[in-house]
Amino acid sequence: MAASRPHRIRSFNVVEQSTQTGDIEVLSFRLGAEEYGISILTVQEIRGYDSVTRIANAPAWLKGVINLRGQIVPIVDMRLRFKLGSAGYGSFTVVIILNIGRHVIGMVVDSVSDVVTLAPEQVRPAPAMGGGIDAECLHGLGTVGERMLILLDIERLMTAPDMGLVATEALPLAA
Repeated sequence: MAASRPHRIRSFNVVEQSTQTGDIEVLSFRLGAEEYGISILTVQEIRGYDSVTRIANAPAWLKGVINLRGQIVPIVDMRLRFKLGSAGYGSFTVVIILNIGRHVIGMVVDSVSDVVTLAPEQVRPAPAMGGGIDAECLHGLGTVGERMLILLDIERLMTAPDMGLVATEALPLAA
């Protein structure tokens, strides 16, 4: 498979499923030794890692931008964002293209595992801990057999003011 050819991810109706069964579906991916999960509804596509156009004076975790079918997309290296050490780019390194509101953002991860369905009893609150992830950006921890997924609120993470990826829009003035 060519690195520039995207994998299409079928979007699942998590909202409908959660109101009927309480189950949620997440895309699982790896950063270093840890496995993470994000709502499948935020995923537009998965692409092999290609070179990016660097932006001067950008934070190290903002690798640059790509042109995705005429749209300029910022690319965030999640390993650097979470302070997990230097990022190496290999054959399994991919970019998950996200739809966050009206914004498209790419995130570099070490590899993508699979789509996992989690029942409510498989999701636990995340413990309070320090580190590179703000507790407000965690949904909790999901367990699948022996696997533990760190469930991210990727929308909150990518729209956080310290990321600077999504400008806050001015509210209309009251008449």
